[in-house]
Amino acid sequence: MTSINAGLNAYTQLGSAYARAAATQTSLATVLNNAEAGNPPDNAATNLTLSDAARAQLAGATSKDFTTVTTEARTALDTLYATASATGPIGADGKTTIDLSSLDRRSLFAIMTNNGGKFSPDEQKVAATELNNRFDAVLAPPAATSKLTGDFSSIYKTALDYLDGASNEEKATATWAAQRAAVLKGVQATLQNPAAVPGIANDPVAAYLSQNNAGDNPATLSISAVAQKVRASLDAQARAATAAGMELVFDRGRQTGQQADISSFDNRSLAAISLNQDGLFSKQESFAAKQLLDSRSRASILAALNQSQSSGDPSQLSLGILNAYSSMSAEERQAVNWTPGFRDNAIASYKSTRQILSMLKSG
Repeated sequence: MTSINAGLNAYTQLGSAYARAAATQTSLATVLNNAEAGNPPDNAATNLTLSDAARAQLAGATSKDFTTVTTEARTALDTLYATASATGPIGADGKTTIDLSSLDRRSLFAIMTNNGGKFSPDEQKVAATELNNRFDAVLAPPAATSKLTGDFSSIYKTALDYLDGASNEEKATATWAAQRAAVLKGVQATLQNPAAVPGIANDPVAAYLSQNNAGDNPATLSISAVAQKVRASLDAQARAATAAGMELVFDRGRQTGQQADISSFDNRSLAAISLNQDGLFSKQESFAAKQLLDSRSRASILAALNQSQSSGDPSQLSLGILNAYSSMSAEERQAVNWTPGFRDNAIASYKSTRQILSMLKSG
């Protein structure tokens, strides 16, 4: 008889609660269709607001031809140079002068491949580096999770999803085809033996694991530096509100004043505001950041639950939680109270569920 850790009862309750929440969620497509038709959402709890820019991005995400993407990428680079008072992407000290994080994957691919002959070798180099960094960033959480669980199957599945999310232009390259073929073999191999990294030619996952210490989540800036950066951003919003004759407010229930926009802040920035270790933020600012961070935390758990339900694999709930945990900085975990104990419960749940599933398959 196989016993199941009593500590997993919390996951049973959690799954039940989020299952009820998932059942009441309205899909993005439904909300958008209802909005366009002038119909209110079916679920009164649904409150989705899209900016004009976001709607335009959704509408035009697949409609642009590659020539347009290339032209816009060229313009975006020139704008970044002007903002940074730079003449190229690499300075005399050998460091990059611009941040390419605002460019999407297709734009970066256009630059990296010098589409239309519009980009310099240095621009191609920094675009390639940015794309590699993004791939590494996608693999980092499941790589750290694999170190906790001893199961490498999730990192291969993540890599396959990332490769399949490439544009048609990227998919047409020999490099993409070779990498996808290798990763697909990796998916199949780790389904048979999840505890080992298979030896496959052109395997970008194996290359990543050999060059990175899985489990490390290094931060590029100290939390104090992050706090100062986000303080400056909030101060800029406050000045803009004052210039418009309004007060910057953080309470969504307020009927007057200019609502602060913290939705664009990443989770570490929100953690810096919420923890307020250097005393740079007001109670209202910290509370608003904590609310948004908690909301994103709940959303990550709900996404893991949805994946578990749609795939028919109950272990995906714990796996998704572990991936979310692995992607967090220490400050983010502290702000949302994701403790090592919480992580250990998720590990135990994952291993127990996988063991039960294995027993069912062999029975």
